[in-house]
Amino acid sequence: MCGIAGIAFSEKSRRRIDESVLRRMSDAIHHRGPDDAGIFASENIGLAHRRLAIVDVSAGFQPMTNEDNSLQIVFNGEIYNHADFRDELVQKGHVYKTHCDTETILHLYEEHGASCVEFLRGMFAFAIWDSAKKELLLARDRLGVKPLYYVADENGSLVFASEIKSLFEAGIKPEINFAALPDQMANHGTTGEETLFRNVKRLLPGHFLIWKNGEIRIKKFWDVTFQPKIAVKNERDLVEEWRGLFRRSVELRLMADVPLGMFLSGGIDSSAIAAEMATLVKEPIKTFSVAFAEREANELEYARLVSRKFKTDHHEITVSPQEFFDILPKLVWHEDEPIGFLASVPLYFVSKLAQQHVKVVLTGEGSDELLGGYGRYRKTLLNLAFGENYESFAPRRLRSAVQSGIGTLPFAVKNKLSRTFLNLPSDLENLYFDNFAVFPRKMQERLLSEETKTRIFETNPYSNLKDYLNETDAASLLDKLLYADTKTYLHELLMKQDQMSMAASIESRVPFLDHKLVEFTARLPEKFKIRGKTTKWILREAMRGVLPSEILTRKKMGFPVPFGNWLRGEFRSVVDEFVLSERALNRGIFDADFVSEIVNRHNAGENHDERMWFLINFEIWQRQFIEGEKLW
Repeated sequence: MCGIAGIAFSEKSRRRIDESVLRRMSDAIHHRGPDDAGIFASENIGLAHRRLAIVDVSAGFQPMTNEDNSLQIVFNGEIYNHADFRDELVQKGHVYKTHCDTETILHLYEEHGASCVEFLRGMFAFAIWDSAKKELLLARDRLGVKPLYYVADENGSLVFASEIKSLFEAGIKPEINFAALPDQMANHGTTGEETLFRNVKRLLPGHFLIWKNGEIRIKKFWDVTFQPKIAVKNERDLVEEWRGLFRRSVELRLMADVPLGMFLSGGIDSSAIAAEMATLVKEPIKTFSVAFAEREANELEYARLVSRKFKTDHHEITVSPQEFFDILPKLVWHEDEPIGFLASVPLYFVSKLAQQHVKVVLTGEGSDELLGGYGRYRKTLLNLAFGENYESFAPRRLRSAVQSGIGTLPFAVKNKLSRTFLNLPSDLENLYFDNFAVFPRKMQERLLSEETKTRIFETNPYSNLKDYLNETDAASLLDKLLYADTKTYLHELLMKQDQMSMAASIESRVPFLDHKLVEFTARLPEKFKIRGKTTKWILREAMRGVLPSEILTRKKMGFPVPFGNWLRGEFRSVVDEFVLSERALNRGIFDADFVSEIVNRHNAGENHDERMWFLINFEIWQRQFIEGEKLW
């Protein structure tokens, strides 16, 4: 796990590389690689690298070159199958100087050019400068575990980096991308190549970019496919085949020359990883858990249950609300954009805890999007089914009564009924996208000021999501939703995982997102994902008799953070400063009256946790990145 950055100036720009700029870009992401730093500069091309040494720690320094110095690479990530190619490449005449995976990428590039990405099994973002072709290749792994951002200017020059803050050291001006604001507000983060910074784009997962003298070509090299479906002869055999792929994925992610461990939440995903790890390593697994003191936000008893079962070397940390708010500005800086998920903060704390003991951790991200683990999938399918046949289940008179009387009901009842087919039009945009958005369309219409609306061209925050639904080969609605979430919601979770763990200088690996496991899982029939009320059916079956029954049958908890109650009590001052202050309200981006209404409704007991979270984060983000204020 490392950090990369670079600059490619076109001939039109008539500029040459300034090594001091590359050093500043590198220093901005020092936390991603505190073990070493390196720079390559040649006329109009510059590459920078920060290293967190994991494999072949005594060698493997970057930028790395090939035998004749015609190629230079900077690489962030891990290639788990790199040793599989070594003998063949040596037989073809390639000379290795190290035992690290970076060098294998170089030699595969020599053999296959940009198509080398198709051979790689792992997580990666890398840049290769080919001096013979005068081409720069940027590539990003299939699921987007590793980040890669870039800016292409009007002269054809290109600046890229693992984190957006590094780009600003190359002279990129941080400005709000108003066009991306509706997307950000609805979906926890932007869902396509746009970011919340004007002109800053992300290279999408499963894509590579080739730059040559100011011309850019982007190509998709991989996608999730759901067809043809796997034929089912014997369910148990299919469960065992799935578990074999999962076990192999965990095994591959144990590749390291440094200590490793795992984040253990006590949910089925991390517990399943612990179960497989326990049979693959000799020493007790080092496990790490985080919680808050409040009982409703504390899952430690389940993590301890799994720890006892597999005899792990277990470590815990409890985060206080004061610690939560004290660290928030620093974490917004690490995230580069407003933090999409409350759980990012405890993730940072458990990463800091783990960093005291290990350099690598395995985590359970990705399972929900592969196997239908979120309750919203089943709720949406049921709502659509009932909505299409509402006369059978709820005559028009009942629906009208619900819709007219819903405003008089207690908030908890109103909140549930308002999100069902009884109140909403029976279409996907209302029952899925809007229903689970942070700020749905009608609320955005009230929140955004008139001035802001004039700066937004695409006001539908779900346009990218709808595009993904249309481009997949999935036949069933469930698979279509899983595909869209894999491209969007999961991407934001992975950025949370990457940036919060790298803020603590620790590498995180995600076994559920091995692309071979993903490909197999996507082609499973629906009943292996959701069966009746059971989500992630095949995972539960694979772990039956392995995990404690309490883990297999417990209700999904997510990672609850008692944030809303904190804001109503001791930490109302946070709202006063970052939401209701004259400085925040006078920006003119949001309608001040509606902002105050949201705060008042939240203080009165309604649940607007995620909306308050966005408003606070957005203000902190503006102060730090747009105005350059140091808040930590």
